[in-house]
Amino acid sequence: MTTHTNAPLPTNEAMRPILEMRQVTQTYTLARQKLFEARPTLTVLDHIDFDVRPGEAVGLVGESGSGKTTLTRILTGMEQPREGHVLFDGRDVWTAEPSHRQLFRRSVQVVMQNPRSSLDPRMRLGASLLEPLRSLRIEGDHAARVYQVLDQVGLSRNALERFPHEFSGGQLQRIAIARALMSGPKVLIADEPVSALDVSIQAQVLNLLKDLVRDLGLALVFIAHDLSVVAYTTSRVSVMSAGRIVEIGKPLDLFTHPKAEATRNLVGAILTVESGLAGNALA
Repeated sequence: MTTHTNAPLPTNEAMRPILEMRQVTQTYTLARQKLFEARPTLTVLDHIDFDVRPGEAVGLVGESGSGKTTLTRILTGMEQPREGHVLFDGRDVWTAEPSHRQLFRRSVQVVMQNPRSSLDPRMRLGASLLEPLRSLRIEGDHAARVYQVLDQVGLSRNALERFPHEFSGGQLQRIAIARALMSGPKVLIADEPVSALDVSIQAQVLNLLKDLVRDLGLALVFIAHDLSVVAYTTSRVSVMSAGRIVEIGKPLDLFTHPKAEATRNLVGAILTVESGLAGNALA
C-alpha cells in the first residue's frame, strides 16, 4: 500500500545533478612543426565545472571557437576527457560498469542544429523513429512509443508515412526532438537547435523544449551563441570563452550586469530582441 505524505517535492537546487562535469580538461596533440621537436598540444577545455539537474534548463553560450562543441562531445560520451570526470547520476561514466554506460547512452540524447543531415532521405518518418529503439535494444511496444512521442512534439500520426523532404524546417526540428525522446532520456542536449529557423518558428521550437522540461522533468542543456535565445529557454546560463567558463548567472543578470568581457561582447552582439520573446525570457 502506498503511503502519501504532504512533504513538498524537492526543488532543482536541492536535487543532485543528473549530469555534470568536474574539472574537465581536454587537450589535443597537434602535428610537429619541426622533425625533432615534441608535438605541441592545444588545450580546448580548461578545468570546466558544469552541471544540470532534473527539470532544469541550463544554457551554455560562447563565441565560435570557445569550446562549446568539444564540451558537447564530452557531455555525450563521444570523447573521453584528458583530465577530470563526467558523472551521470552521480557516477563516472568512464569508470563505471558497462550497464551504467549503457544507461548513460540511453539517457543522454542530442538534438542537432541541422536535423535534415541526420535523417535518411530514403526512410519514412516511422522507420526513422524506430531506429533509436532498435540500435539501443530497447524492448516494449514500439508502436505505442512512437505514437506517444509524436503527441509530445505536436506531430500527427499521418506524418509517419512521409519522407524528410516533405517536411518544413520547423517540422524537421520537431522530428529531431522526437528521435531524441524515443529512448526515454533524462537529459536532452540541444546544440544550436533553432539557429537555422525563422524567428517565428524558433519561438515554437523553444516553447516545445520548455514544455518538455516542465512536463517530463527532463534536464535540458541548451548550447548556442545567441544569448537572447538561450535566455528565453533557460534559468541559468554559463558563458564560455577560450575553453573556460568565465561567468555564470541568471539570464536577466547577464543581460543587465555582464561582468566578463566575453559576456559583454555577447550582449553587445544582440542587435534586436523581439519584445514578446524577451518578456518571457527575462521575467
